Amino acid sequence: MNTSSPTTRSIGIIGMGLMGKALMTMLDATRGWDVIPAHCVNAATAGEVFANSDCLFLCLPNSGIVREVLRDAELRPGQIIIDTSTGDPREMAALGAEMVALGVLYLDATISGSSAQLMRREVLVMVGGDPDVFQQCRDLFARFSREAIHVGPCGSGAKMKLVTNLVLGLNRAALAEGLAFAWDLDLDPAMTLDVMRRSMAYSRIMDTKGEKMILQDFTPQAKLSQHLKDVNLMLAATGMKLPLSETHRELLEKAVALGCGDLDNSAIIKAFLEP
Repeated sequence: MNTSSPTTRSIGIIGMGLMGKALMTMLDATRGWDVIPAHCVNAATAGEVFANSDCLFLCLPNSGIVREVLRDAELRPGQIIIDTSTGDPREMAALGAEMVALGVLYLDATISGSSAQLMRREVLVMVGGDPDVFQQCRDLFARFSREAIHVGPCGSGAKMKLVTNLVLGLNRAALAEGLAFAWDLDLDPAMTLDVMRRSMAYSRIMDTKGEKMILQDFTPQAKLSQHLKDVNLMLAATGMKLPLSETHRELLEKAVALGCGDLDNSAIIKAFLEP
């Protein structure tokens, strides 16, 4: 088993989307693989990344794809897998147990924040898994985050991400509705945003998404379709009623139907502005 510090190990990335590319930069990773060949770095296959990396970060769309990737990988004892995917908490807990049986060190380490915020080390990492493995990886998390918190056993990182994303998404939807309401009342949207920032209605989402909504600048920081996936996970993860999230799902589905799925999640305002 490799007992060297994680910071001295070779690092690979599986999934080179916005977050994967940002992690590649911040971690000085040596190899990265993606289904889009143009996004790959020093690797023609995922197998090459697994074979040449002591520590791998998975940045994949969902836990089903994570399972497929790990099923086909040649894993070895002592290898560290840090799964940043927002997935099904039950599936991620099961994956953690399977990795432990193979001697692989697995953490589900979900990220609160965008790829742009990660590049500024402003994100929060919520980590589930063995607390000793978490301690081993603290230096890695410090390279790209302002803080990393151990929140429980495997699957807990995914659970906490769903909770935080629920509140974050509703804040974004509330801002979109408020700005659309202001437009309908013939209020200047920029002035409205400034007043809201100064008022008790303030939330940090106004700083990151307010101007994007006003300018209709939907260059993706995080895709709207990804948050719809997250809301579906929230609703499937519990038997309790989540009425605000049910309504939020309808708004996101409308935005996707309007062609906004691949746009920034601030494009939810289109669901309020379009008939």
